[in-house]
Amino acid sequence: MTVDALTDVAGVLVGHATRDGDGWLTGTTVVLAPEGGAVAGVDVRGGGPGTKETDALDPRNLVQRVQAVVLTGGSAYGLDAASGVMAWLEERGRGVRVGPDPAHVVPVVPAACVFDLGRGGDFRARPDAATGRAAAEAAHASATTPGAGVTEGCVGAGTGAVVGTLKGGVGSASTVLDSGITVAALVVANAAGSVTDPETGVLYGELFRGGRVEYPAPDVHEAASRRLAEVAARNAPPPLNTTLAVVATDADLSKAQAQKLAGTAHDGIARAVRPVHLLSDGDTVFALATGERPLDAGQPLALNEVLAAGADVVTRAIVRAVRAAEPVEGPGGAWPSYGELYGGPHGEQRGEVYGGPSRAG
Repeated sequence: MTVDALTDVAGVLVGHATRDGDGWLTGTTVVLAPEGGAVAGVDVRGGGPGTKETDALDPRNLVQRVQAVVLTGGSAYGLDAASGVMAWLEERGRGVRVGPDPAHVVPVVPAACVFDLGRGGDFRARPDAATGRAAAEAAHASATTPGAGVTEGCVGAGTGAVVGTLKGGVGSASTVLDSGITVAALVVANAAGSVTDPETGVLYGELFRGGRVEYPAPDVHEAASRRLAEVAARNAPPPLNTTLAVVATDADLSKAQAQKLAGTAHDGIARAVRPVHLLSDGDTVFALATGERPLDAGQPLALNEVLAAGADVVTRAIVRAVRAAEPVEGPGGAWPSYGELYGGPHGEQRGEVYGGPSRAG
């Protein structure tokens, strides 16, 4: 049974640690690889990234597998969360063996951060090693409830996320290809750009899903635009924002192929957020491959369907992140949710219906 989430890739676990209230609005999300690790790649396209251990994923370098990926709030300060995940993994002997004792390991834990400093009101309220450990423990504990999926919205690294003037968050999606290979994504939508078409209010990402597209009624969009203009005037400008993603598959990929998957998955961000990859963004995509299903050795282009699916699930995950987000208003600012302004995920308050994605432009 699939749940349309990153955890549909067998062995991949997700856990969140969320801090909100009393000046806090931030958190950390941990993606745990299966025992033995996963082949990984990364592609960084934002001009202001905050990352850790991404050089280890270069196909020219030694490390072949990673034990976890950390996505965190707190800007560069929040990267300290990865230390807590490393300690948790070390205690379980999971990592690259570097000595004669099986306990002599160095866990490989790439990480990336989003900017959410001060959004809860306290600039110094940000994730630390304890937050990372808590998220790792939550991911590990989730293995006891298979089929539970991934909690979406204002949780973990998406707690303080903002997309333009809207509240952002965490979203996830998956697909199973005709070959039986699973491709899935988890995103933290925290973009400087917008996820909505300014003329209609429709989510850009929904224009690429195929089938019918439901557009907000004109009066709903007009009211939403007024509300967003009001909060934009009250809030500080949204600096150094970032969309992060982890794309996972059970396909047997090399490090170079994983890196290619991470790169093409950025297309999924570009479909759902405009503009992207600016100097004020830190857009970063990680790719994980568990290697359970071989690609068709007789088809040199077999990777293409995995690449295309990676972009598609990233787009859908961004849409789900925005739709799952809840509004926030506090000392750090006010961010309405898309659902608050335009209605729920099933189209309430919506108006015109068009037959396909031809209005994507």
